[in-house]
Amino acid sequence: MISHRGSADEEDSAEVEVLLSRLTKTKLLTAKIQASLTRLETSAGNVQEAIRPIYGNTQRLQQLGANIDRTLEAIENIRKPLDITSNEENIIRVGPQKAGLSEFLASIRRTNAALTELKSTNLRSSRDAVAKLTNILRAGIQQLEFVFRETLQEDSKPVEPLHYITKELPFPTIAQDKVSRLALINSSVASSLIHLEPDSPADAIPSTARSFSDTRGAYVAKTLQNLAAASMNTTKKKTPDAIYRQGANGIGIYASCMEGLFHAEYENICQMFPREHWGTVYGNTTHSALTEFSKTLRELNTHIKANVTTDCFLAYEITDIVSSLSFRLVEKTGELKDELQDALKPIRETAKTSLGELLDDTRRRVSSMPAVPLDGAAVPLTSETMTRLQTMTAYTSPLTTIMVALGDGNWSLTSSSTNPRNSAKGFDVGADGRQLLAHYCSDTIDTLLQGLENKARTILKGKSLLGVFIANNIAVVESMIRSSDLQPVMTSNWMSRVETWRKKGISLYLDAWKDPSSYLLDVTYTNRAGQRPPSGSSAPINSAEIIKGLSSRDKDALKEKFKAFNASFDDLTSKHKQLTLEPQVKAQLAREVQALIEPLYGRFWDRYREVDKKGKYVRYDKGQLATALAGLG
Repeated sequence: MISHRGSADEEDSAEVEVLLSRLTKTKLLTAKIQASLTRLETSAGNVQEAIRPIYGNTQRLQQLGANIDRTLEAIENIRKPLDITSNEENIIRVGPQKAGLSEFLASIRRTNAALTELKSTNLRSSRDAVAKLTNILRAGIQQLEFVFRETLQEDSKPVEPLHYITKELPFPTIAQDKVSRLALINSSVASSLIHLEPDSPADAIPSTARSFSDTRGAYVAKTLQNLAAASMNTTKKKTPDAIYRQGANGIGIYASCMEGLFHAEYENICQMFPREHWGTVYGNTTHSALTEFSKTLRELNTHIKANVTTDCFLAYEITDIVSSLSFRLVEKTGELKDELQDALKPIRETAKTSLGELLDDTRRRVSSMPAVPLDGAAVPLTSETMTRLQTMTAYTSPLTTIMVALGDGNWSLTSSSTNPRNSAKGFDVGADGRQLLAHYCSDTIDTLLQGLENKARTILKGKSLLGVFIANNIAVVESMIRSSDLQPVMTSNWMSRVETWRKKGISLYLDAWKDPSSYLLDVTYTNRAGQRPPSGSSAPINSAEIIKGLSSRDKDALKEKFKAFNASFDDLTSKHKQLTLEPQVKAQLAREVQALIEPLYGRFWDRYREVDKKGKYVRYDKGQLATALAGLG
């Protein structure tokens, strides 16, 4: 056992020695490796110190190469616009006719691009090139402007406007192929403004747009010039006092032609120019024609003011025509509203003041009448005044607008002082224009009839004749209302005022018939036998019994009453038949007299006819009186 343990120790001892030997070798190897690493680090440091200057030089060389490349590129970019100068100059010099419009426009685009490129470099050396290219561009634009004008002129010869109006044809526009060319030219000219007119505002219109307005504006004005003259020529009348007849003046055709031409030009403009220029170009194009139109309206206004009582209706017609024209043009284009309203303003003001002037004219004509018919006939002034009002109904639309602007009753200063409706009212946007027209017609009728009544009171003798005069004139008024478009205008409220005048005339006429009716009134004594029939009795009156109960004095008084009645009745009947009566007045007055006299005479005759059996005093029986009264109608 001891020998076995000794053997194991020897083996362990041998292994330890082996391990120690290997450890020694490892240490030696580690020392060598460490020495190699030290030498390697020293060598690497030496290499790094040697390479660093080379690396820096390489970076600088690379940056220099990049800079050289960019410089060469910039030089190339600068040379490129300079190189195209001669090419574009050749194309622009020969012009669009020879080079072709498409190639010419392409050259203009390239020239604009070259100028933009050169100006962006801001190099001193490129200034000469910029100036040269600008001159080339200007020359090219001038040639385009010439082509633009020449192309426009081809379709801008004045036309006969009545041909299109009478046949209801649209006015001609520029041919579509030409519109396309003109639009391209305008676009090129507009894009060149930044180089040729650098100080112009951003929204400035190009010279081609101005050329369009000048050329087409002259075309529109020349096409319409004969219509302006015709509008003035058609104001001449064979009869100076004749009331203007609707549509007699040429202003309606003038406005229709102008509208058609304006629509055609707006269509051209919309296809040829950018949207932001439509309004400006359209306004410039129509300016000349509108100026002439405004001048024509001023001349017409002068004529109307000189003949306001007969030609005020022309003012109403023009107001309607121009207002409608303005509405339609604004609806289509959104333009010209202010221009047309300014042109219309003088006419519209004349139309406003004419309402008061017509009332004043009615007063003047009544007061200047030397006399009124002594037979009570209606005066011509009544039918003339009603004809005016009838004529007004043809201009309901403009008149209602004018009257709303004036205010109820504010027709004139004269009427304002006497009319209870006038209270210095201003514009009432909610007012009913047709009701205001009815007010005006009613005021006119009142002014006429009141003036005629005042005039007749100083000339005609007796209320009866005055009543006939009023009744005849109001009959003419009513008849002319009912037989015309005044009927729907004059509503029942305003017709009641006519009825008031008619009742006044009838009342005045019946005043004379109070005299014969007064003889038919008697006194019945209820305490005398036979004087009064029993109340509620239907028995016939016994005239003989009544007469028997009267004294001789009473009988003589009754005979005188019959005699006086006969004389008064015959006199009034004779005078009545000498009167000039309107048919409806004659029938109305006969009914009124019959209603007044016949009941009274019938009662009187029933009671007292036996006072005269020979017919010396009792001339009429009830049937004869009824026949005589019927003869009044």
